Amino acid sequence: MGIIVAIILLVIVIVFVALSVKIVPQQRIGVVERLGKFNRLLTPGVNILIPIIDHVRTYHDLRIQQANVPPQTVITKDNVQVKIDTIIFYQVTGPEQATYGISDYVYGVRNISTATMRQIIGKMELDETLSGREKISSDIRNALDEATEKWGVRIERVEVIDIQPPVDIQDAMDKQMKAERSKRAMVLDAEAAKQDMILRAEGDKQSKILKAEGDKEARIRQAEGQRHAQELEALGEAKAIQSIAEAEKSRIELIRSAGLDDNILTYRSLEALAEIAKGPANKIFIPTRAVDTLGSIGAMGEMLKASKE
Repeated sequence: MGIIVAIILLVIVIVFVALSVKIVPQQRIGVVERLGKFNRLLTPGVNILIPIIDHVRTYHDLRIQQANVPPQTVITKDNVQVKIDTIIFYQVTGPEQATYGISDYVYGVRNISTATMRQIIGKMELDETLSGREKISSDIRNALDEATEKWGVRIERVEVIDIQPPVDIQDAMDKQMKAERSKRAMVLDAEAAKQDMILRAEGDKQSKILKAEGDKEARIRQAEGQRHAQELEALGEAKAIQSIAEAEKSRIELIRSAGLDDNILTYRSLEALAEIAKGPANKIFIPTRAVDTLGSIGAMGEMLKASKE
């Protein structure tokens, strides 16, 4: 009988300890109620409760959580139905408000996100919707922050994952995109052809300029060469004339130094003419002044012969 009582007491102690000691892991927190009323929060580590009197209502994860909002079909300002898929990142910052402020804050976040999305998309046209993901995400986050502040939940980020227009609109957009790409390709081809023509024209222009400059330089060098040759030729002729003049001057000075008078010089000239006239094809025209001196040729000849003897 005593053993049975001891066993029963041991079981009671074990159950009491199990109900009294609560170990909470890191980044989790528990909400404790005492007799149905909020009492305190269980922090990470070992916590002691009073069995039966204290009760853990719920545990909250303090890490950043994500909630996928089911795809919603909304109508844009220009009456086009689009399907939008979003995801929300949130964090519990007030466990007490998250427990007693709303029954299910995740469900509330999804509903507010859907309602806000409909309002935002209803004010935007299709093109604005497709290109305005950041604006949509920012507006939804601002609307959620105002509502979840009382729930002890902070919205970290809202992401628009996908925006799907109707199939016919998508086909029209694809055709428009292809046409736009074809247009861009044609513009790029035309621009490339234009640049090619410009470059070719510039190259031809530069080639002609360089050729003209080369011809000009060649003509200049040729003219300079001709001028230099003429200068050298004129200089040679001048030197030749100068040499002849000096030789003639020396000859005249020698004749003068020999003491020959004018009659002797005239006789020597006539002798030279006679030698020239010996040729059958040579004709000599004697000036009238020379005829006057012909009468004295015989006398001069006799004088010369006498001088030789």
